[in-house]
This record gives sequence, C-alpha cells and structure tokens, in this order.
Amino acid sequence: MIVDNAVYVEGRRTADPESLDETFEVLRARHGFAWIGLYRPSPEELDAVTREFDLPALAVEDALAGHQRAKMEKYGTATFVALRPARYLDAEERVEFGEVHLFLGADFLISVRHAESPDLAQVRRRMESDPSLLAKGPLAALYAVLDQVVDEYFPVVAGVENDIDEIEDQLFNGDQEVSRRIYELSREVMALQRAVHPLVDVLENLRDSLNGADEELRDDFRDVHDHVLRITDRVDSFRQLLQNALMTHATLVSQDQNNEIKKISSWAAILFTPTLVGTIYGMNFEYMPELHWVLGYPFAMGLMLALGFALYTVFKRKGWL
Repeated sequence: MIVDNAVYVEGRRTADPESLDETFEVLRARHGFAWIGLYRPSPEELDAVTREFDLPALAVEDALAGHQRAKMEKYGTATFVALRPARYLDAEERVEFGEVHLFLGADFLISVRHAESPDLAQVRRRMESDPSLLAKGPLAALYAVLDQVVDEYFPVVAGVENDIDEIEDQLFNGDQEVSRRIYELSREVMALQRAVHPLVDVLENLRDSLNGADEELRDDFRDVHDHVLRITDRVDSFRQLLQNALMTHATLVSQDQNNEIKKISSWAAILFTPTLVGTIYGMNFEYMPELHWVLGYPFAMGLMLALGFALYTVFKRKGWL
C-alpha cells in the first residue's frame, strides 16, 4: 500500500496527492519531485506506479519477487537500487534482515519496503526538517535512505560483537552448546556480509549519477561510503574470529578426549597388573616357585597391590589421573 505520497518543491512539501494520477499532474505543474513510499505493495499497486512513472519492467519484477542482494542497476534515465537493511533482536540474539527497493528518476524517488526496518517515515521527517538538503532533489532523498540503512548496521555489528565475546567465555567454561552457537552465528555473519559487501559497489557505481551534483551532496555520499567500508572490515573480522573460535573449540574437545583416553588407559594398566599376577599364579602347575610356600598368598596379594600403587603414582605424577 502507499504509506506516503508527496511532491516537494525547493525542498518543501507542497502537496499530498490522493492518487498517483494527481501526483503526476502536480509534478508536471510545479516542476518539483515526488517521493512515494510503498509498504509491501500488491502487484496491482506496483503496476499502477509503474505505468505512471514508466518504471523498468525487470526492476519491478525484482521488487515484487524480493530476496534480492544489494545492488544498483541503470535502466535508461531510471536507476534501481536494492538494499538489505538489518536489525539486531536482542531478546532472541539474532539478526533480522529486511529489503528495500528504490526507483530513482530525474523527478521522483519511489521506495518499496518489505520489512519493518528501516523506518522511512523517520527518514522523510528528518529530510523535511532540512529543506536545503531536500531541495537537491531525488538524489538527496536516496542519500537519506542509504544513510539510515547504513547507520542501522552499527547496532547490528555491536550486537554480533557482544555475542562473539560471550562465545569466547563459553569456550573455556565447558559449555557443550557452544559449537552450535558458533555455527548459527557464523551463518548470520555470512548473511551480514552478503548484505553489506555489495553496498561498496553500489556507492562506487553511484558516482556516475553524482556528476554535476552539489559538492555537499557528493561529500554526504562519500561519508556513507566510508561508513560501509568500516562496517565491512569489522564484519570480515567477525568471520575470522568465529573460525578461530571453532578451531579452539575443536582443540579443547580433542584435549578433553585425550585426557579421558589417558584416564581410561591408566586405570586399565592398573587393573591389568593384579590380573597378570593372578593369572600366573592360577596356572595350576605342580612345580612353581612359592606355590607351596606358606607366605605365597600374602606375597601374591602384596605384589598386586604394590604394582597397582606404583602405576597409580606414576600416572598421577604425569597428570594422567
């Protein structure tokens, strides 16, 4: 559905058309630009916008289908931008991804949102409070949306970083569920990489659209580009940290298994010695040393205990028990 539809002239909201036909008429009469916000539109609603603004069919298909990676594509005078916003759900300790599609033209910006985040109404209010920036046209509105999406990545990065810190604590506490959590968090980090990394190319490709644009606006886009580079560096470091955590966990598990094997082997050796002595003295040969000796039985029992105690002492000193 259409959640907001406005025409801006010199950075000020001058009309709130009730229909797309009226938007087009006001746009031609006042020579401003239209900013239309759609939230999970039906094919019929998006088709109506497509007819009025002559949007590229392939881009419209992408906007309807969803599940797009962040990208920018040029179609004649129109530009299509797909973004993957994200937010960190603290209660569930996971990252939720959304999708925003933007159609940019010389006199319009159309946003198609498929998730709760980002709050584009807040973005619009912020831009309307700065008419000098909004007066720079659809590119300024595009900058505002990009800036909001990128800014919302920072809390996500902080949340994931906190999860990694908790995993590092779990590693040395013997938590058996840590491997599952490392795996699940690795998947989220990879999804975050797929959302953020393409934005570098998107912002670099937008430079052509900024030719002749206001110097301040170019600086704003450059600032967003710098933020994206910082985020990609941190997300990449998360991937390496999780790989190291998984290797450390495997090493710790191997050490625990080795310790268990040492304990089992040690007790097996200790139990084997009295069994060996008892087996030798139980062979029932007629002529055996100490067989008819009065102290033969105490001697055999003492030998068993002595050998067992000696092996126990050796293994204890080596840290096997």
